[in-house]
Parts: sequence; C-alpha cells; structure tokens
Amino acid sequence: MSEKVVKLDNIGPISILTLNRPKVLNALSREVQLTLNNYINELENDDSVKCIVITGSGEKAFSAGGDIHEMDKLSQMKTPPDDHPSSRWFSWNILNCKKPTLGAINGLAFGGGALMASTLDIRIGTENSSFKFLAATYGRLNSSWSLPSQIGWPKAKELLFTGRQVLSQEAYEIGLLNHLVDKDKLMEKSMEIAESISKGDSRMIQGIKKLMLENTGDSVREQYNKEMRAVNSWLKPITVQESFKTFLDKKGSK
Repeated sequence: MSEKVVKLDNIGPISILTLNRPKVLNALSREVQLTLNNYINELENDDSVKCIVITGSGEKAFSAGGDIHEMDKLSQMKTPPDDHPSSRWFSWNILNCKKPTLGAINGLAFGGGALMASTLDIRIGTENSSFKFLAATYGRLNSSWSLPSQIGWPKAKELLFTGRQVLSQEAYEIGLLNHLVDKDKLMEKSMEIAESISKGDSRMIQGIKKLMLENTGDSVREQYNKEMRAVNSWLKPITVQESFKTFLDKKGSK
C-alpha cells in the first residue's frame, strides 16, 4: 500500500496535517488537494479538535506548489477528467475553516504552496522558509484575494507582480511569518502556539475568526456594530463567575 500523500496526527486537541510527498517537494497533486480538503472538512466538524497545524515532510519544502507533471499530463489528454471541486476550492476552504489554522513552514512555499500558506491564520518559519507567489510569471492567477489581507496592498502587489523570492527574514518583517525560529524548534513553537489557542474558549476564538473574515472591507463602525450584535446574540459572554473563577476563588467576592 502506498503511503498517504497527507498524514494526519492528533495530539490531544491539536491535529497536525503533513503534506507527504517529499521527493517532489510536497507538490499539490489532485490527490493531495482532495485529501487535504477532506481532512479539513472532517476536522472542522470534530468538536474535540481545537486547532489545526499544517506542515510539509522533509527539510526542503512546505510545498513547491502545483504538480506540474500531473498538470502537463492532464492537459495533453483529449478528454481530461473534470476538476474535482476540491481542486478549485480547497484553498478557500482552508481560509474559511472555522478552526484556527497554523502553518509550520518548514521550507520553501512556492506558487500554490505560497497561496496555501497565505490562507492560514498564523505562520511559523525558520531560516529555510521562503516564499514565491509565482502565478503571474506563468501566465496564471492566484493569491490576489488572500495575500493583501495578510501583508497589505503595496507589498502584496510587489510580490504578486514580480514573483520574486521572499526569504525568511523579510517574510518575518512584512508579517508573512508571525514567528521566526531555529529549524529544530519549528514544531515546538508551532505546538506551543496551538496549545495556547486550545486552552482558550473555542466558541469565542472561532467567533473572532468568523467576524474578522466577514468584516473585511467594512468600515470600523460597521465592524464594531457586528461585534456588538454578536455579543448580544450568537456570541454571548459566559457569566462573570465563570470567566473570572480563578480570581474570585483566590480573592473572594466582595
């Protein structure tokens, strides 16, 4: 039996998805996209999962992007198979996954790999991490909807127009990486953040993510109004006694 192209490991409330095609730099074949999409859907609906970490196998690549050999083969078929919906929507589904997503960017993230990285909530990298948003250099298009919200319009335009490589230090400075650590500390740091998230109120964390995604493009006033409406309906706070139990147990009520 061939090894899975995406591996799933669960450590308590944290799920780790590992792209597992190191010989081809974890290229995103249709099978990888479908498998990843199915896992995301599965984990999104599993109440025991509080946080999802996505990384790549090997030391060279998070993902080199689309599987060009597969794309070439399919393009030469007289009647190629139709795209599975996951091939077109899997990056969108990652961005909109209600669970917090972290990227342990263990190496290069080029093309479709850079797109996927830009859909994650938090990214942790090492000196081996680098990015290339290459679509325009190949006469293609992606990431115009995901990258600007991560690093701002001016820098996103530069990276999307030129397709140039962004090394780890620059990626950290422009916000493409939240944290930059030694390569032997990558998973340790990623798990530290995931564990911290997992200790929080999942309802509120998922609510924050939903509001931030839906508020994009709204005025600050409308963002405030939406938060207030949420607090008074689907995101009602828990009681003071529950929220501050540790403090009240220690200090007592007055």
